[in-house]
Amino acid sequence: MNYRLAVCIVSSSLLVSLPFAWAKKNKVHSIEPKSVLTQVTPNYVKAIDKKADPCEDFFQYACGEWNKNNPIPAEQSRWGTFSQLADNTLNNLRAILETKSAAPSASDKQMSDYYDSCMDMTVRDGAGIKPLQGILADIDSLTGLNQLPRLMAGLHLKGVRSLFSFGSGQDFKDAKQVIAHLDQGGLGLPDRDYYFKDDSKSKELRQKYVAHIQKIFELTGTPAAQAQSIASQVFAFETALAKESMDKISRRDPAKLFRPAKVEQLVQQSPSFDWKAYFLALGIPSLQSLNLVSPDFIKSLSVVLKNQSLESVKLYLKWSVINGLSGMLSQNFVDASFEFYGKTLKGAKQIQPQWKRCVHLIDGSLGDALAQKYVVQYFPQTSKTRMLEMISYLRQSLQKDIQDLSWMGAATKIKALQKLKAIVDRIGYPDKWRDYTSVNIRKDNLIANIFGASEFETKRDLNKIGKSYDPNDWSQTAPTVNAYYDPQQNGINFPAGILQPPFFDAQADDAINYGAIGSVIGHELSHGFDDEGGQFDAFGNLENWWTKEDREAFEKRAQCLVDQYNNYIAVDDIKLNGKLTLGENIADNGGVRIALMAYLDAIKDKKVGIQNGFTKEQRFFLGYAQVWCGTVRDETARLFAQTDPHSPGRYRVNGVVENIPEFYRAFSCKPKKQEKDMCRVW
Repeated sequence: MNYRLAVCIVSSSLLVSLPFAWAKKNKVHSIEPKSVLTQVTPNYVKAIDKKADPCEDFFQYACGEWNKNNPIPAEQSRWGTFSQLADNTLNNLRAILETKSAAPSASDKQMSDYYDSCMDMTVRDGAGIKPLQGILADIDSLTGLNQLPRLMAGLHLKGVRSLFSFGSGQDFKDAKQVIAHLDQGGLGLPDRDYYFKDDSKSKELRQKYVAHIQKIFELTGTPAAQAQSIASQVFAFETALAKESMDKISRRDPAKLFRPAKVEQLVQQSPSFDWKAYFLALGIPSLQSLNLVSPDFIKSLSVVLKNQSLESVKLYLKWSVINGLSGMLSQNFVDASFEFYGKTLKGAKQIQPQWKRCVHLIDGSLGDALAQKYVVQYFPQTSKTRMLEMISYLRQSLQKDIQDLSWMGAATKIKALQKLKAIVDRIGYPDKWRDYTSVNIRKDNLIANIFGASEFETKRDLNKIGKSYDPNDWSQTAPTVNAYYDPQQNGINFPAGILQPPFFDAQADDAINYGAIGSVIGHELSHGFDDEGGQFDAFGNLENWWTKEDREAFEKRAQCLVDQYNNYIAVDDIKLNGKLTLGENIADNGGVRIALMAYLDAIKDKKVGIQNGFTKEQRFFLGYAQVWCGTVRDETARLFAQTDPHSPGRYRVNGVVENIPEFYRAFSCKPKKQEKDMCRVW
C-alpha cells in the first residue's frame, strides 16, 4: 500500500483565468526591476502569466505562460512539468539501451536483446497472434472447473491479470513479516463503477468497450457475428466480477483491507475454486494462512464461476490474455488497443512512438539492470547529500508542527513524534540491485521475453511469503519520476528520476528547491499522518495510536478538506471526489506548510533578498506551483476524477494556497476566507 506523489507517469505511478493588470495594483510585486533585466531570465519567471492575478488564480499566474507554450503533444493524454521530465528521462534511458558496447556484459546483452525484440515490427507483424497460441490452447483444453486452478497459476506466473490477484505483502499487524494477500481483480475497465454508472457518457463508454472486445477477437480470425457474441459474454462475466468488487473509497480504509484467514477457511468460503491446487501449482503448497483483502469478492467468486458456463469462463480468460498483451503483438493489435485505451478512454490523438513503449517495457521488466547504468550517468552523489540535508530540515519542521498542535493531546503527540523519528529515508536507488541472470531473453520473441521476465518477478514476489520483510525492496525503479511513502515500511522513497529540475536542482535558489522538492518531501512525510497512513504506527503495524478525542479532532479537520475539494470541477459537470482525494490533499496542504517552515528555518542566518523581482516567500510558492504546471485532455480528466486519488494540478495549487495565510501575505492578497475557516490538518 504505497502513497505516491502523483498519478503514475511510470508509474506513476504516479497521473492536470483570469487576465488582470495585477502588477499595477500591487507595486511591491512588479516584475523584474531594471537592475536585473540584463541577467538571464530563469525558467520559473518565464513560466509566469503576468496578466493573471495570483490572488484570484495562482495556478494560472504561476503556470500560464508555461501551459501556453507547452501544449499537450498528440501522443499524450496530459502534459506538464512532470510529464516533460519523465519524457526527458525516457530519452536518457533510450540512449543507454541503444548504445552498443564493443564488449557488452551479460546484463547489457539481456537489455539490448529485449529492446530489439520489442522494436522489431517485421518479426512481430509476421507472427501476429501466433506467440499466444500456446497459452490460448491451454485455455481451450479446459474441460472443467477442477482444471482451472492450475491454469490460473500458469497465467498469473506469466503476468496475466485475470479473475483475481495474488501476491506477497507485509502483515498489517506485524510489518516485519511478509504474508500472502488475495485480492480482487480481472476487470478490463479502469474501475468497478464503470460497469454500473448510468450517465450517458458511461453508457457510451461501455458500448465502445464491448465493440473493442469484438474488434480484438475479429483480429484473431473470429467471424464478426461470433466475435460480437463473445464480446457480450466477456462483458457479462466482467460485470459479475465488478458487482462484488470493493469501490475505491472503501479501499482507502486499511482496516477494511485486512481479513486474515486460514487456507481452510478460504476453501470453505469459496468452494468452486480449488485453492490448494492453485497454491500447489504456484509452488507454495505449504501455505497455511493469508490475508483476504477483498473478502466479499473472494466469496462471490465461487458463485460467479458456478453460474457461468465453462465456455464463458474460457472466453473471458482468452480476453484477459489477448487484451493484456495486445500492445506487444502485431501492429493491427497495437492500433486497436490504442484506439480504445489511448484515444477513447484518455483522449490521446496518436500513439506514443514505439521506442518509448519499448523503453517503458524494459524499465518495468529489467528495471534494476537499466537503473544501474542510469544512476551512474545521471545521478550525482551531491544530489543525495543535498536531499538528506533538506529532509533533516523538513523533519524538524514537522516535529515542531506536531508539538505545537492545539487540537492534539500529549499522549497522541508522543506516539506521532515516535513515528516521525522512525521514518526511513531512501534516496536515489536501492542499496542492492536485483540480479536478472536467470531470465532467458531472446532477440526474436518478444512475448516469450515478457513471459520469462514476468515469471521471474512473480516468483521473486512469491518467494517473500513467510520471510522477514526486506527494507531494501523498492516498488519503483530508480529512473522513475515520482516519490512515495509506504506506511508499512514507514519510509519515504525518492527515486533518482525525480531529483532533477524543476523538482530539484542542487545549484538552484533555496526558495525554489524548498518550494518544489521540499514540498514533495513534506508531502511524503505528511502521508505518514493522513487518514490512511495515520492508522499505522511507527513500526508499520495497523495499530490505533490515537486517543478517541484526538482522532475525532483529526477527522473534523479532514472533513474540511473533503468539503473543500468536493466543490472543485474536474471537467464538464464532473466534480472531484473529496473522499477519494483526501489523503493526497492532506499531504499537499501539510507538505507545503511544513516545507515553508523548513525553508525559513534553513535560511534564518542568511541574508536573502529579492531576486528577479520576487521575495523569498514568493519564490517559494512559485517553486511549488510550477511543479504542477500542465494541462489534461477532457477524457483523461473524467477518468482521473473517478479513479485517481490525486487532485488535478490546478487544485493542487489553488486548493493549497487557499489554506495558507503566508501565501496571502506574500502576495498582498485579501484572504478568500478567515484564517479560522481555512482547512488545516498539519
